[in-house]
Amino acid sequence: MEPEVKPGSPAEIARSIFDALVKHDLESALKFVAPSCTDDFVALGEFRGQSEIRNFFRELFQAFPDFEMSVLRVVGDDSTAAVQWSAHGTFSGGQFQGIEPTGKRLEVRGVDVMEISGGLVQHNTIYYDGASFARQLGLLPRQGSSADKAMMSAFNAVTKFRRRAASRQRG
Repeated sequence: MEPEVKPGSPAEIARSIFDALVKHDLESALKFVAPSCTDDFVALGEFRGQSEIRNFFRELFQAFPDFEMSVLRVVGDDSTAAVQWSAHGTFSGGQFQGIEPTGKRLEVRGVDVMEISGGLVQHNTIYYDGASFARQLGLLPRQGSSADKAMMSAFNAVTKFRRRAASRQRG
C-alpha cells in the first residue's frame, strides 16, 4: 500500500506529471516543470529547459505511436519524489534520437528522481537499462547471441592490445 500523498507535495506533483504523460498531454505535464529544468536520462543524455524536454517527449510519442506508460509507485519527502514506472510501445513511427524506426517492440522499466522546489521540478534524473533498451531496438545484438559474443571478444582483444601498448610505452 502506497503512503498517503499530501496535496501539493513532491509526490503529488510527480503523480500529476505522470498522469499527464500517460495521456500524452505534454502541456499539462510541463505546468509542473521549471522553465530551466534539466531532465537527465542517465543512459541517453540531458535535455535542458522546457523546450528540449517537450521536444524529447514529442519525438518519443511520434516514434512509438502506441507508447503506453504505467506508474508502479510514487514516494516522496519534502523536496524529492521518486516514480517507478514501466513503459512499452512499438518503434514504428518517426525517428528517435536519430535512429530510424525498426518496427521492434520495446518494454522498459525505470525510475525518475525529481528534485522539486516551489511546486516545480527543478531537476529530474531518469534511470533505466540503456543496454536492454538498445538490444530491444536492435542497436545491440541479443544478449548471449553469437553476434554478442563476437562483439565482446573484439572489445576484449582491443582492450588487451591497448593495455600491452601502454605497458610498452612505460617500460
